[in-house]
Amino acid sequence: MKILIIEDDKTLAKNLSKVLVKDGFAVDTSGSQENGLFQTKINEYDCIILDINLPTGKESSPGGSGFDLLADLRKAENKTPVIVVTARGQVEDKIKGLNLGADDYVPKPVDSNELIARIRAVIRRNSQTALPVLTIGNLVVKPAEHLAMVGNHTLELTTKEFAVLEFLAQHNGQIITRTMLMEHIWGSDFETFSNVIDVYIRNLRRKLEKHSKISLIKTIRGKGYILSKYET
Repeated sequence: MKILIIEDDKTLAKNLSKVLVKDGFAVDTSGSQENGLFQTKINEYDCIILDINLPTGKESSPGGSGFDLLADLRKAENKTPVIVVTARGQVEDKIKGLNLGADDYVPKPVDSNELIARIRAVIRRNSQTALPVLTIGNLVVKPAEHLAMVGNHTLELTTKEFAVLEFLAQHNGQIITRTMLMEHIWGSDFETFSNVIDVYIRNLRRKLEKHSKISLIKTIRGKGYILSKYET
């Protein structure tokens, strides 16, 4: 799942990003209203973490321009879940954010465990597919439970391995490029020429083929990877 943090406090944004990445999310960050809105137009996100006090990007004058960004998103019919970050006790800000279309809010200082729980909750609540169980042949992937099984065997996967498998399963039968995997799992700042994708695919294949008679993940030379129960 991919998250956008729009927060002008660089230290807070960096710390939140580290926590979310460690928990398996891909994360992009933005420090202004203008850039944040631009990011939402060129990328798809599963959730947006939005500070309400942002500089516009043209002048350093905080004062609630996060509200303007939220209003612009909803006006453009962007339905990405938004969690507003507010100062503790600012009831008026919470009410205004919810009235403008925010899905939830968290108070500052931000508790990382609470934030992760709220992110997962709003994604589940706003997902039209409600994080369905994904079945490809004898492989079953349960995103809501962070569980993958081949037959009756539960796969022991790292957070990133599960994220890669989940993304492939969500697009089963489709060719997924390395760039798609890198941007969705690791975020847009990921080093394009790293061989880490190959490492994760190799590890996943090894774990899947331990319990499966066929190779579920195929390499399409020059294009990417495909997860399918059929031989190619």
